[in-house]
Amino acid sequence: MIAESKGFKLVHGIVDSMWLKKIGAASNEYEDLCREIEDRLHFPINFEGLYKWIVFLNSHTNTRIPVLNRYYGALKNGKLKLRGIDLRRHDTPGIIRRCQSDILALFGRAENSKEFNALIPTALSIVKSYANLIREDIVPIEELTIEKRLSKNPAEYRNMVPQFIAAQHLNLEGGKVHAGQASNYIVTYNKSRIIPNRALPVELAEESCPVDSEWYVELLLASVANILLPFGYNAATLSAQIFGGDTHAN
Repeated sequence: MIAESKGFKLVHGIVDSMWLKKIGAASNEYEDLCREIEDRLHFPINFEGLYKWIVFLNSHTNTRIPVLNRYYGALKNGKLKLRGIDLRRHDTPGIIRRCQSDILALFGRAENSKEFNALIPTALSIVKSYANLIREDIVPIEELTIEKRLSKNPAEYRNMVPQFIAAQHLNLEGGKVHAGQASNYIVTYNKSRIIPNRALPVELAEESCPVDSEWYVELLLASVANILLPFGYNAATLSAQIFGGDTHAN
């Protein structure tokens, strides 16, 4: 490989990108490498920049294997690069995106991996503060809303997925719901939880409706676990460290 012949080590690669490392290398060395690759292989290649740190996220089924297009990192110019995390998903509730955004902004201050690791306890404090906001029922409905697009007409669903349940509520109220339409709903408290969660369309929701706060806290922990999995955290270990193991603790 051309890069290896120049002393660079391949850290990670996907279809259209690769991350290289060479101790002490400056930007101009990477730019020179790009020009040589382009000259020899006859296809365009650009140097994106130097990273202060980058985290390639693991597979949930095998934590030793990174997923190709899920990562986040901070460039030396201060820009964050995010791919495949909850913050980038349109169906992530606003309160969850805001928490993840605050955590990543915190990590963005780290100049290296050592500083990054030192900031993890502060990140967990941020998670706890957001969990408390959810439990205090002071988060507005629009920040709890989940948006999922209906992949088929409601009558064609065979499973009680939340977007189907929300669509059924609208149908009962005389609304017209069809495949391809966005279903916007919140998850309300269901005492029996035989159907684990009750999806209520935002069109029918009131500020006083009983939101399932613990469901949202669990979603919050899962979201944070998604970005901290390489550091040994999953939803259970996060709960243990933040709340002493009980997601219902205050």
